Amino acid sequence: MANLQVKDVPEDLHRKLRRCAKRRRTTMRELILEAVQREVSHEEFVARLRRRRPVDLGSPAAEFLRQARRERE
Repeated sequence: MANLQVKDVPEDLHRKLRRCAKRRRTTMRELILEAVQREVSHEEFVARLRRRRPVDLGSPAAEFLRQARRERE
């Protein structure tokens, strides 16, 4: 498994990370790995989404939302 070192982390951010890890009852390592994985996954999702062709709904999506809300009432 590879190692990664981040230098010169601002003190304020380091404190926030430490507090967040403590609240979640996890380590800073796990917290940071989770955040990095989430960011990479999001980037991959956006890239896949951009490759897809647009879908023509025939009407604006907002109109579909308005209709669905009227039907709920």
